[in-house]
Amino acid sequence: MTEPLRFHYDVDGENFSSAGEASVALKQNLRKLGYSPEVIRKVSIAMYEGEINMVIHANGGVADVEITDDRITIILADKGPGIADVELAMQEGFSTARDNIRALGFGAGMGLPNMKKYTDDMKIDTEVGVGTTITMVVLL
Repeated sequence: MTEPLRFHYDVDGENFSSAGEASVALKQNLRKLGYSPEVIRKVSIAMYEGEINMVIHANGGVADVEITDDRITIILADKGPGIADVELAMQEGFSTARDNIRALGFGAGMGLPNMKKYTDDMKIDTEVGVGTTITMVVLL
């Protein structure tokens, strides 16, 4: 592959029933491209967790994926409230999800930790009141 493959997904923050559609579409594309189940699993988990976080906390956003010979890069961007304390947000079990979100089974505080766990590199750029961009890399 000489030219990177790129995929763009809009994440609807208004509809929990559509949450996860981008990660499923990406998973299907990776299968068609012949990636290993292990790579697909890592990318799918990281993407899903990020997508759910955008729905829960940021009223949606966008996901851009670039695939090159040696890596899959996922960039998740939103215009939500930003993350006030990234170090605290990275702790397993910490969550700012509202009670109604928790009642749906979301907001357990594992999103960011799982995103980091299933990627080889993760960078968070966030500004309170402006939004968050998370860049994740899975090496091939």
